[in-house]
Amino acid sequence: MALPVSLRNSITPPELELIASEELVEIIPLISMERTAFISGAYGPLRPPNKAKIPLWMAINLKLKKKCHIVPPDWLSVDFLQDRLAQETSRPEFSQLPFRFTEISKLLLDVSLLKDIREARQAKSREGLQKIDHSELSLPNLCSMEINEIRPFFVRAMGVLTQLTRESAADSQ
Repeated sequence: MALPVSLRNSITPPELELIASEELVEIIPLISMERTAFISGAYGPLRPPNKAKIPLWMAINLKLKKKCHIVPPDWLSVDFLQDRLAQETSRPEFSQLPFRFTEISKLLLDVSLLKDIREARQAKSREGLQKIDHSELSLPNLCSMEINEIRPFFVRAMGVLTQLTRESAADSQ
């Protein structure tokens, strides 16, 4: 985040995320791992399917390598958050939430099921683009962001395919 020099005397959002990444979260490991010592402490052992508590940074790292499932905190459930929203809109005081709920939820949602769905859909888009022909491309149920992402490539590819089709038609006549 680019802030003016006069405002740089406080902690930036990425720095807050770094601090929050030391919070312990529960995981279900998919691999076995002995107790491991880090500067911030020793964590483990990890034994599937037993749950373990490890720092968020380690959980995210293991999740990205598909070596664990992160158990979302209770406060990240839809019911809990809807209840807190109702409290926030109906009462003058702030509702009680974990101190670092914003940073933790952002870090968790960046590597969550939503990201997994997005990656799977991107793979399908790439697969569909490999089957492109000069007359049409059928990728039903794409969302607007996905269409916007593939549009530049698609427009250029269709232009090249159309040109190649015209040239081959002219050559055959």
